[in-house]
Amino acid sequence: MSVNDPLGDMLTRIRNAQLRKKGKVSTPGSRLRANVLDVLEQEGFIRGYSTTDHGNGRTEFDIELKYFDNAPVIKMIERVSRPGRRVYAAVDALPRVANGLGITIVSTPKGVMADHAARDNNVGGEVLCKVF
Repeated sequence: MSVNDPLGDMLTRIRNAQLRKKGKVSTPGSRLRANVLDVLEQEGFIRGYSTTDHGNGRTEFDIELKYFDNAPVIKMIERVSRPGRRVYAAVDALPRVANGLGITIVSTPKGVMADHAARDNNVGGEVLCKVF
């Protein structure tokens, strides 16, 4: 089965696993997904992830979800830029999530990073998703 939006698929898997109070969720591996997971781990939204190699170029990520007081740390995770409608933002127009409590993950020429890091590096780019 082919997936048109791999990043959206991963975000939906995380959202669904947290609704079911799962400790881990697995998703197929890709470089973009790994970069987004690195940002989520640095910002403290997930515990971490591990990579499993199945051979012939196929990898899989096992994502450890994070909970606090039996509630998921990620309250909202949604895709902004989709394959049918790309959303780009300049550095001064990067959206803020929940008055700065959440993050926007942006794909920039300097790599995938959170919105505050993009402002520090003075770069804009494609707005991938919002997390709160």
